[in-house]
Amino acid sequence: MTIEHATQTSSPSPPTGFEPVSIGGAFAIHNGPLFARWHEGQIEFGFRVGAQQVNPANNCHGGMLSLFADILISTAAHYQTDIPRQFLPTIGLQLDFLAPAPLGSWVQGRADILKVTRNLIFSQGLVTADGQLVLRTSGTFKRGPLLPDTDNDYRLHLPGMPTPC
Repeated sequence: MTIEHATQTSSPSPPTGFEPVSIGGAFAIHNGPLFARWHEGQIEFGFRVGAQQVNPANNCHGGMLSLFADILISTAAHYQTDIPRQFLPTIGLQLDFLAPAPLGSWVQGRADILKVTRNLIFSQGLVTADGQLVLRTSGTFKRGPLLPDTDNDYRLHLPGMPTPC
């Protein structure tokens, strides 16, 4: 399948409930777009694999999946715990690529926060492409300085999400 054919036949719309988000800074925004929704008490992130995100085999590039995993399992801590909105630099990121995510597929993930300490966050996540498991990830993040309020990277307010105190 050619890139042009796959792009034309894939649905540009995300699944129900996903809204576009500008999160993760300029690098993530440049490599997106990313989408999010609040579902069953957790934030979920997703993206449609586009021509700009594939490797020579027309599957999502491992670098894009790595970026997505890093954002997924670190950012979930802001919404699934009561930590303040702070910079969470990655100390360790583990990835197991289980299957390809083809051009045009919908990639989606959710994370579990395993432990929050005074200085660190430990989390893990699973990522699927069109419902098939493609990536398992885990990571350790340092609790850094508070982030300034910006228009592009602020606390999300997604339908169904609890209102912050």
